[in-house]
Amino acid sequence: MNDSLNIWWAIAGAGAVTYAARDLGVLLSGRLNTDGVAFRWVAAVAYALLAALIARLIVVPLGPLQATSVPDRLVSAGLALAVYLLSKHNLMLGVATGGAALALLKLAAIG
Repeated sequence: MNDSLNIWWAIAGAGAVTYAARDLGVLLSGRLNTDGVAFRWVAAVAYALLAALIARLIVVPLGPLQATSVPDRLVSAGLALAVYLLSKHNLMLGVATGGAALALLKLAAIG
């Protein structure tokens, strides 16, 4: 009986900590200066991490992407970027173009 009570206390404590952190974030969000140096630094780090992950997927891919060649990955990424920029930053269109280009290049290499 005591063990089952401890589990419920643990669940309640975890929930309290989770929601306390969220509540604190909501309370402090009104005081954030989105034009400040710290906010710009955090945004820059986020973009840098995203760029590093994309570069790693192109240069050293994992999983099924390993079956494609580096030039095919570079061409499809370049086409995706070009379509993204030419379509006034339409992310969906850029991603779809990159995926379609990679699939077509892979099919062309097989056939």
